[in-house]
Amino acid sequence: MQARTNLFWPALFGGVYALTFAPGPLPAWSLAWTQIVMLAVLAHWAFSQPPRRAAITGMIFGAVQFLTGLYWLTISMHVYGQLALPLAWLALLLFSAYLALYPAFAGWVCAWLLKDSNQTKPSSLIWLATVWASAWTAAELLRGFIFTGFPWLSTAYGQTDSWLAGWAVIVGAPGTTWVIAWIAGAVAATLRAEATQNDSSFTPKRGIALAVAILLVFIGASLQQTSFTKPTGEPLTVRLIQGNVDQGVKFDAMRFEQTHQHHIELARHQSAPAADTPAPELIMLPETVIPRLSHQVPARHWQDWIAIADSNGSTLMLGAPLYGPESDRYTNSVIAIDANSAPANLSQGLADARYDKQHLVPFGEFVPTGFRWFIDLMRIPLGDFTAGNEQQTPFSVRSQRIAPNICYEDIFGQELLPAVRQGATILANFSNLGWFGDSSALRQHWQMARFRSMETRRPTLRATNTGMTGAIDPAGRTIAVLPTMAAGYVDVQVQGHEGLTPYARWGNYPAWVLAWGILVVALVRRRRSSARPD
Repeated sequence: MQARTNLFWPALFGGVYALTFAPGPLPAWSLAWTQIVMLAVLAHWAFSQPPRRAAITGMIFGAVQFLTGLYWLTISMHVYGQLALPLAWLALLLFSAYLALYPAFAGWVCAWLLKDSNQTKPSSLIWLATVWASAWTAAELLRGFIFTGFPWLSTAYGQTDSWLAGWAVIVGAPGTTWVIAWIAGAVAATLRAEATQNDSSFTPKRGIALAVAILLVFIGASLQQTSFTKPTGEPLTVRLIQGNVDQGVKFDAMRFEQTHQHHIELARHQSAPAADTPAPELIMLPETVIPRLSHQVPARHWQDWIAIADSNGSTLMLGAPLYGPESDRYTNSVIAIDANSAPANLSQGLADARYDKQHLVPFGEFVPTGFRWFIDLMRIPLGDFTAGNEQQTPFSVRSQRIAPNICYEDIFGQELLPAVRQGATILANFSNLGWFGDSSALRQHWQMARFRSMETRRPTLRATNTGMTGAIDPAGRTIAVLPTMAAGYVDVQVQGHEGLTPYARWGNYPAWVLAWGILVVALVRRRRSSARPD
């Protein structure tokens, strides 16, 4: 019975933790505090258990976290990939078990480094929280890097609507994760110290870690009022289009003409005139809105898009897989189309402005070595893309410079920074989350997009197939958003910003140095303590 209990609680808290990354079923106001409580419980186990047990606890916590938070992966594998449901769930279980190695690593490292350390002195409480935060952050940094990385459900995104998100402008998502984990560790260390004291009175010295935690929260709140950037150029009027084409028919050759006309109508629809809303200067359509390789698209279809751009002097940015016959490669790309574009050039992927996706999705856009057999079990079109270059020039639209990114590229905050340093004034995400139905994946991705705006102090525009399509201001606040799983468009005005935030300058490097540097110091302290004679 004791063993079952020891398994139950980490599983329960891991499942609740997974719900803190987007509203629903938990209300938005509860996400931040629920996350810190769950993380504090996990920190308590790391402080109180031997290393092996702490690793097992972290493994169970993480496995249930990812099973719960990433359940929507089975939709893409089973519903659209036509993989048998038991195999889809088995694949999710194995993937979750792999991802759970990282919280297991954090638990083991923390417990091992703090083994036999004093856990009641006021200064020790600070040290416990610091080691825990560093172990947790180091594990998440590794998760976002190894095997091309998968930082989905990273801790910082649970605080998107809290004061702690203010830290994003200085240290980005990884550094914010460190602050969150430190606060959770401070709570756990203080409560553990109180529980182990013989007297029940609370002394101010024992509350020093909590005082620092409160200070970190208020610093985050003050950082939300800082910008480091300023408006530049004229506001841009943008139309963001959401086609809501079912993924099951999106790549059906018999539906190609129908889906083309559907998006054409949304792009050229004339909204009711408003005194303060001019015609769109930029029209954004989702990833692979053209579901064929560029050379397979009839010239008259390209001409339809050019005609829309010509009708009101606008620029279109849309997702299309491009084939380059000269290099025998094809890419998942975003291209710009205006009145001067030529159908023959577009057919060959020779758009005047083009962005090729650089961070490809394993199994969806390229086949990892040794996994061809797994891909062959599913029916997923358009695989084996070629990755784009890391340095790609932002698109110029009027007085603004747009930095495109495709699909889940915007969950890798550091990878968006080269474009920002090149002068991008607006971030633009082109996605197709139709693979995952009306699931929490859509809301989770929106929270991460908001965090990218907080880090760079740039507005973010998103055009997606099924949601969430909308605009985000430089502070990470929602300007407008369309309902999910519904076709439509929204016209917005966005003001580009210039200048570099501290995070835009330094990226993730300070978080790497902080987390791993502290773990090295903790290792040295432990070895010296072990070598000291009793």
